[in-house]
Amino acid sequence: MATTREEYTFADILANPHIKERWQKVRRYFFLRESTYDMSNRCNIRCQGCYYYVGDKQFAPENRDEQAWRNLLLKEKERGITFVVLAGAEPSLVADLCRACYEVIPLGAIATNGLIAIPADIDYRIHISVWGNDRTSETIRGAANMLGRQIANYHDDPRAVFIYTFTPDNIEEAREVTATLADCGQSISFNMFSAPVGYRGPLQHTVDSLKKTRDVMGELLSDYPQSVLYSTYNIVAHTEPQGLHDLFSCSYPRRNQSTDIGLGRSFRQYRTDLQWDREAACCVPDTDCDDCRHYAAGSAVVTARMYRHAVDPETFSAWLDYVDTYLAVWVREYKKGQNLCNTYIHPPVKK
Repeated sequence: MATTREEYTFADILANPHIKERWQKVRRYFFLRESTYDMSNRCNIRCQGCYYYVGDKQFAPENRDEQAWRNLLLKEKERGITFVVLAGAEPSLVADLCRACYEVIPLGAIATNGLIAIPADIDYRIHISVWGNDRTSETIRGAANMLGRQIANYHDDPRAVFIYTFTPDNIEEAREVTATLADCGQSISFNMFSAPVGYRGPLQHTVDSLKKTRDVMGELLSDYPQSVLYSTYNIVAHTEPQGLHDLFSCSYPRRNQSTDIGLGRSFRQYRTDLQWDREAACCVPDTDCDDCRHYAAGSAVVTARMYRHAVDPETFSAWLDYVDTYLAVWVREYKKGQNLCNTYIHPPVKK
């Protein structure tokens, strides 16, 4: 008699040696506890649909005192934070403050537009945002020859991963940009434009653009397996008509009232004045939660739903691929393995 989906135990799932090996690989990183920090309220470009310049956080004064940042990170370390995400507007404008954070908590990532090289001694993972080819970047971001300048700054830099953000207008350009980055030996991962609160502009996805994005992501994952850090389940989770909150229930304090466990207890999003607001705290503040498909949000929201996925070997393999991708994108020196599941698995609903 065939085993039904409901009859699998966790031991049954781990009986597959490939699944067990991947499980043992990723579980070693379950100690990661993140918070995020706006390092600067200034930017050297201004992008359409930028979440930073929505809401109150943009008006927080900058604290430029390195020792104040060190003191904050020491307190963060004491309360169990092991991984920091430095963002802002543009953190490369305050490399001295980024270095102060690195000297206290050496695991982390920096989100940057890539136009100013971050010094090599700040050994965080560096996420370089790409919103299309140079024609599109000049239109949407106001910066000429952007991709070439980004590549020049981070060529042969093992810290760097280029994050291509899909909008309805740049889907086809992803082939051109991915080919260019792969030819230069760069690592690439994908993001979905997620509308800031109140945004109703042309960058917002539609059902049709989500489907087209899914198809192109699948093509690029197949064509560039050595360069694209992604999985089939990443594609599913970020291109469904429903956003991440509807699919998985967001774990961040902004949508999660619990302070007993997980991100509801540990996560904080600090502004440039070193203050934080629990009511607004999420990885990408002032994003419209209903439209959120952001890669940074998914890194926590999807991975937090392990038990929901531990129902059969295929579904759990898909989840392991997602976690393996998340770690490869965010953690320096973590190497992504070959994806275990290459079929589309619909996100399991909460029981």
